[in-house]
Amino acid sequence: MKAVASVILFMLFFAAPTFATVVVSSPWNGEAVGSTVTYLATATTTTCSKGVASMGVYVDYKLLYVVNGTTLNTALSVSPGTHNTVVEEWDYCGGATFVSMTITVSTQSGVYVNSPANNSTVSTPVNYVATATSTCPKGVASMGVYVNNQLMVVRNGTSLNAQMNLGSGTQKTVVEEWDYCGGASYTPINVTVQGGGTILSNIQSSSGWNSWGQLAPNYADCSAPCSGLTWSMLQHISSPSLSGNASQFNIGGTTPYSDVLWSNPLIGQFSTQNLPDTNHTLLPTLHNFTYDAYFYITNASVTQVMEFDINMYMNGVAMLWGNQCNNLGGKVWDIWDNVNAKWVSTGVACNLINNGWNHVTVHAQRGSGNAVVYQSISLNGVTANINQTYAPFSVPVSWWGITVNYQMDGDYKQSANTTYLDSFNFTYW
Repeated sequence: MKAVASVILFMLFFAAPTFATVVVSSPWNGEAVGSTVTYLATATTTTCSKGVASMGVYVDYKLLYVVNGTTLNTALSVSPGTHNTVVEEWDYCGGATFVSMTITVSTQSGVYVNSPANNSTVSTPVNYVATATSTCPKGVASMGVYVNNQLMVVRNGTSLNAQMNLGSGTQKTVVEEWDYCGGASYTPINVTVQGGGTILSNIQSSSGWNSWGQLAPNYADCSAPCSGLTWSMLQHISSPSLSGNASQFNIGGTTPYSDVLWSNPLIGQFSTQNLPDTNHTLLPTLHNFTYDAYFYITNASVTQVMEFDINMYMNGVAMLWGNQCNNLGGKVWDIWDNVNAKWVSTGVACNLINNGWNHVTVHAQRGSGNAVVYQSISLNGVTANINQTYAPFSVPVSWWGITVNYQMDGDYKQSANTTYLDSFNFTYW
């Protein structure tokens, strides 16, 4: 693959057998929901060469919905009370796999928080999982989370599943719903956060983004215009968006397998966050980093690679945590080997949601001797512990700072492709 340039959390249910899987992102087991229940699921199989034929939903052992293909997205009316529901896939070879969930349908207005528990002790990022119901005939419009009286996250619809980076100590949070009739209800959740850091929020809407093209086969950086490669970025997008302030990224051109790198300098030189670290006192104290973002894929069939990177430059040493979802090259996560300047497959699956929001969280660490430590990668609720370490490399002593990258790689035709980035937070400590 290419060389790196100077770059609702879904609760998942996995069903047996090992070689056929149904992944349900809504509803989850034990969830309290309104009378209209949204079912979101995908299915895969490796035991049938022809693949998954169809998927369906049972409620109390009655088949209420069937759709052809490997994805299911529907809203079903369910009567009040507790119900046993099942999402099942059928393959072309006569096999089937299913996942069962118990749900409780309520007719009262309220916010039901599954996670975190009130007065609990948690680690950052904190996973907020909640649903809401309303007596408003038009239903719940949106849900959000306040942290210390500041609205931090908003999601449309009757459910919320989001990871939030919270500072250490006691945090007063509130999960609230707003209905289409002008009403609202909320549930307070107080948490004590251990090991929290400083959070830089909504980086996708920040000023100061830079971009470069990387033309195949050499992938040297070039500034626009680059012959054979086109790109653009548009900020403050309201739809599709989770926060109402997403950013749009576009690539195209004529040179196959060419890439575009977008980078934002957070700390140090050219800081967009008012953190220039002019006295060089901040960076030497930092050892832990979390890259947390939501990205929207509009066409997975032409999305070759999505890349999410952290760069740190200090005292003539560079540390690069390169993480790429190699979508069309095996659907696996790769990490960057600083020593040999190449991508290394982790063997960890990277399954993107097409035409929808994906959530990525990367945990990285500056280890002893400025070692580049890859701790873990999470995608759509699936966390993989990487635990790989690489040596740093040399750069000019004048380089000083931390940058984050978002990169899109072109496919074999350099097809026009658009993605969106939202709720992009970076935590350091």
